[in-house]
Amino acid sequence: MYIAIEGIDTAGKSTQIEALRALFPEALITKEPGGTPAGAEIRNMVLHGNLTSKTAELLLFLADRAEHTESVILPNMNKLIISDRSAVSGMAYASVQNLCDESTLVMLNRLATNGTLPDTVFILKLTPQELSFRLSQKEHDVIESRGIEYLLSIQDALIASAYALGIPTIVIDATQSIDTITSEITTCIKGAL
Repeated sequence: MYIAIEGIDTAGKSTQIEALRALFPEALITKEPGGTPAGAEIRNMVLHGNLTSKTAELLLFLADRAEHTESVILPNMNKLIISDRSAVSGMAYASVQNLCDESTLVMLNRLATNGTLPDTVFILKLTPQELSFRLSQKEHDVIESRGIEYLLSIQDALIASAYALGIPTIVIDATQSIDTITSEITTCIKGAL
């Protein structure tokens, strides 16, 4: 089973990934972007570099996704794979930036993943108020610096992108306690295993 945890920055993805790591020690935990050595370089270039072209950013993330799928996901399909982000994020960010239409983004992501998408995506959804509070508690990377409205539009696009890719999706209220969120995700995973 291949699942992905999605959500905008500060939604609690990393916290949930660590909780799931403890609950499912046999699982392969990975992330996108940056789940391979090449991907880590790409992620660093996009988040902390000086790219001016949004198309270049999209293509770099697609290259990372292709490498990640080929070297991490496909060889481990016999295991429980838990990924911090997936093609859903890539498509959401590109759609908000109006780089190309939805059908083109679906085609590009299916190409990059060789058609291998998560079996289920869990999207951690924040309220505008909670997002504002969480952002005030940390330094911002390039994406977070684009502002609350931008991040909220990404959040909506995550849900739309998961559905456009045809991935079964569970939206979870990320303002709940960490344990409640973990319990919701764990119940779904155990029910599918």
